[in-house]
Amino acid sequence: QVQLVATGGGLAQAGGSLRLSCVASGRTFSYYAMGWFRQAPGKEREFVGTISRSGGNTYYADSVKGRFTISRDNAKNTLYLQMNSLKPEDTAVYSCARATSYGGSPDLYDYWGQGTQVTVSS
Repeated sequence: QVQLVATGGGLAQAGGSLRLSCVASGRTFSYYAMGWFRQAPGKEREFVGTISRSGGNTYYADSVKGRFTISRDNAKNTLYLQMNSLKPEDTAVYSCARATSYGGSPDLYDYWGQGTQVTVSS
């Protein structure tokens, strides 16, 4: 059983920055690609980005490309999401997830964190 705990959410102004962290339990963190998703009220869950096992490859949704950066520290079992140039439409609950295969489809992810709220004011 893997537990994923996301932290770092909060309130930011438009144009500001936030950094999310996701700590994974267990010893297999480095074996898996990881991803971030978000869900706004009344909307479907949306893929944000993913990172390969080593961290050498990343892939982002067009809506966040150039503004968000995913990274990981395998020694610390930690996944990060640096969010810059935030927009009100970035407001959502952000969740980290473990991927069985590198990609953006939610079907590829088997373990999910509880999510952390990000609110961006205009």
